[in-house]
Amino acid sequence: MLKVSSLLNIATKLKNVCSIVNMAGYRQYSQNREAVVFPGIQSHYTEEMVFSDIQNEEKMDTFRIMNLKGKVINKTMEPDLSNETLVKMYKHCIIHKHMDKIMHELQRQGRISFYMTSRGEEVLQTGSAAGFHPEDLLFGQYREAGVIFWRGFSVYDMISQCYSNNSDLLKGRNMPVHYGSKEHHFVPMSSCLGTQIPHAVGVAYANKIKNKNLCSGVYFGEGASSEGDAHAAFNFAAVLKCPVIFICRNNGYAISTPTKDQYSGDGLAARAKSYGISTIRVDGNDILAMYAATKQARELAVKKNKPYFIEALAYRLGDHSTSDDSTVYKNAEEQEYWLVQGDPIPRFRKYLQDKGLWDDKTEESFNKEAKKEVLTAFKKADKQLKPNPNFMFTDVYKEMPERLQNQHQDWRKHILENADKYPLANHDQF
Repeated sequence: MLKVSSLLNIATKLKNVCSIVNMAGYRQYSQNREAVVFPGIQSHYTEEMVFSDIQNEEKMDTFRIMNLKGKVINKTMEPDLSNETLVKMYKHCIIHKHMDKIMHELQRQGRISFYMTSRGEEVLQTGSAAGFHPEDLLFGQYREAGVIFWRGFSVYDMISQCYSNNSDLLKGRNMPVHYGSKEHHFVPMSSCLGTQIPHAVGVAYANKIKNKNLCSGVYFGEGASSEGDAHAAFNFAAVLKCPVIFICRNNGYAISTPTKDQYSGDGLAARAKSYGISTIRVDGNDILAMYAATKQARELAVKKNKPYFIEALAYRLGDHSTSDDSTVYKNAEEQEYWLVQGDPIPRFRKYLQDKGLWDDKTEESFNKEAKKEVLTAFKKADKQLKPNPNFMFTDVYKEMPERLQNQHQDWRKHILENADKYPLANHDQF
């Protein structure tokens, strides 16, 4: 038999173990159910063999503030935005819509090589962008023109980037519609899906370490959420508690692949929750809901130093890009339904009209003004020369490596010896 002293030692050790377990956040024994004692697990033992299936669990609701007719359902949730800001947000959406239409036509005319419209996602971009602090570093995928536009990047800046002319801040070294600006705290976009997601988490971690009281924000589509980079980023952010906002644009299609062929389960929100990230699903066609959710997530991310995930539902009304024909994989009935139900701009307009901030006469007048602004910027950008070809070598490294210097010299020699074969007159300098 064990001595009393031995029993006391065992009891003390068990008490210490339970104390450590409780400090780690595990559940105590309660309601006659035995708690599982294991690192990283919060659970109770059961004698019933049940396979957990998310299909049988309660689905996540979708947050909204106004209905399809632009009526606020719960006044207590209506964000405190000034009339001036509301009108500014609407004007940005209208200008964005006109720019998309005109730039799409310019691509079809062969003036630019590529373009991507944001039809159906305009208010998602504008509303969320307004919810961030201007100094929060944002990362886009390739359909975030409205985000950088809200931050002050002009229509001319965007068209110049698509033209790759000598006013392009990226100096012709990126795909069209892949905007970026250090001044506007917006990292240049990349065509490679998902690469920006870990970068945003890394920036958030740096902000946390430096106590900057800033967060980072990253946009991506539901298709990109299947990339390995996305899942590494989710786990990185959750484990290290990084102040980052993940904004997933669930627009129904990853190019031509519908969501039913992309994932099983309750949308993308379920993925984020499984990593331990606080998550909300939002009606991406409700600009007030997008603003409110982003603003709240941003405040909490900075205050609590933890990530937040927003799944924004906004059906893609147009083609994936000018290299795509969505009529091949979308039937006419689907297109017709969403063109009525999925256009967020009329919904926002009804909201403004009910507040007495907008009317039909103002709508007609501003549409003419917006179209004129875009056409003026286009005409100016169209006349600009192409960037200096030397930018292919310079302004990449702080100090150009010797091997690159040699390549640069060989390249210049070749061009000068064959100047008649290259359109040097179209470039700013050589």
